Amino acid sequence: MTIEAPPREEIAACRDVVVAYGRGAAVRRALDGVSLVLAADESLALTGRSGSGKTTLLHVLGSLVEPTTGAVEWHGNPLSSLDRAARGAVRAHGIAYVFQGSNLLPYFTAYENVAFAAHVSREGLSARDPLELLELVGLGAKAESLPSELSGGEAQRVAIARALAQGPELLLCDEPTGHLDSDTSERVLELIGALQDEFGFALVIATHDSAVARRLRREVELRDGRIVHEERNT
Repeated sequence: MTIEAPPREEIAACRDVVVAYGRGAAVRRALDGVSLVLAADESLALTGRSGSGKTTLLHVLGSLVEPTTGAVEWHGNPLSSLDRAARGAVRAHGIAYVFQGSNLLPYFTAYENVAFAAHVSREGLSARDPLELLELVGLGAKAESLPSELSGGEAQRVAIARALAQGPELLLCDEPTGHLDSDTSERVLELIGALQDEFGFALVIATHDSAVARRLRREVELRDGRIVHEERNT
């Protein structure tokens, strides 16, 4: 089943992707023939129950998991044609992640967490100053705070600033509000949407929450590793 985005610039695509684990009778297909095209600047929700394959698809799009068969493309070029270093460069320069937990470096301040991400991606301070990014997510006053001194919502906003420090073309979020209360979740989702409008990156969020999915322009539902439904939100 192929689901294509509107005719805009294509940023990433999966072509008949299979991700299988195990051998023989014990083989399990986390993804089973998935084809998906993602356009630049669009927002997409991957939905489905636990074990449906949405997180695996997110990781395949982000080049964290290599498909068993099928192809993954970045700007029309197969990632399989790139060596490990080149694939790492794609992840560092073009793709950023926000996970369910903030995963901040515990002994780095908020400022240092953001600055380190900029340094590793080689975007450096010439792109955006870490303090400017923290101010953008409403945490300029917390720049010198350690993760242990931040609330869950604050830590997740630092994680968003850290992702933006990479200057991504594609932001992948895996249940980014899963550990937050409803009010904090609402603020974090509003922030992600506003930042997408400002920076113009493509956004993919894996979620089991229908309220989160309805915020995005397109929803793709997975079940047993296959795409079973797609719809566009107005």
